[in-house]
Amino acid sequence: MKIIWSLIHSLVICFVGVGCASQPFTSYPESSPKAPSQTAAQRPIQHAMGTTVVPTNPQRIVVLTNEATDMVLALGITPVGAVKSWAGDPYYGYIANSMEDVPVLGDEMQPNLEQIVALQPDLIIGSKVRQGQVYDQLNAIAPTIFSETIGAPWKDNLRLYAQALNREAAAEKLLADWDARVANLRQRIGDRGIQVSLIRFLPGNARIYLKDSFPGQIVQEVGLQRPATQAEAGFAKEVSFEQIPQMNGDILFYFASNSSDSATASSPLAATWLNHPLWQQLEVTKRDKAYPVSDVIWTTAGGIQAANLLLDDLERYLEL
Repeated sequence: MKIIWSLIHSLVICFVGVGCASQPFTSYPESSPKAPSQTAAQRPIQHAMGTTVVPTNPQRIVVLTNEATDMVLALGITPVGAVKSWAGDPYYGYIANSMEDVPVLGDEMQPNLEQIVALQPDLIIGSKVRQGQVYDQLNAIAPTIFSETIGAPWKDNLRLYAQALNREAAAEKLLADWDARVANLRQRIGDRGIQVSLIRFLPGNARIYLKDSFPGQIVQEVGLQRPATQAEAGFAKEVSFEQIPQMNGDILFYFASNSSDSATASSPLAATWLNHPLWQQLEVTKRDKAYPVSDVIWTTAGGIQAANLLLDDLERYLEL
């Protein structure tokens, strides 16, 4: 086994260009051992890249998306390594205590393969939309499971990660608790027909989040409506200042790119929009029903813990 591990280590280091003699890269079959901690007990898992055989009870998990980090923690596992969060130092505030001393492996767009090798994982979790180009290299290090995308549909991703971790029962308990909470909120919201607008400020433009986005899925699930300009399927549409009137609603939630908390009203990025005459003419603004919320919770984190924190915000601002 030490010989196999040494060979894999050399091959991956060579591939990522950190120095080795010239030699061809060899991809091992998915059924072959990938790390010394892998046990004889294995299971096939279908995912975005095909079917991969994984250890029945993996012990050393590397996570390469923020969404998966949230969900792996919710399933009761602390990863041995993870990519840094889009905001926070180096992880989102709401998971920081759980991730104390967990090594940072680059970011979602460029995970550090050499560091991953050094951790000797027996399972890697990532996403095709983020690391699709390096899947073969990752899978040569350890069995690697990819979601198709991130945030939508987030429940399917939770079930995929739970299957890979052999934590299906834990996932179903999390989702049952979620369903019960959503049902309670739907009952309390009733048939008031509240239309919710979802806006994210970015450098140079803004996004109106649509029904298939992470927050869009959740507000729809609890029975809230969307303005006619936002009721279409899809993730988001980018808009300019001239399209601010499309942002109107009974209630508006806004968040600013890379903001770690809800203090977006004071951020220079948000201020550019909030001080615009068209923004100030919105009926929702005149009624003081436009609320700053966390960019982390409402869009970038994408996991079940963030989803529950988003429900906290809805309860607070809808005065439920």
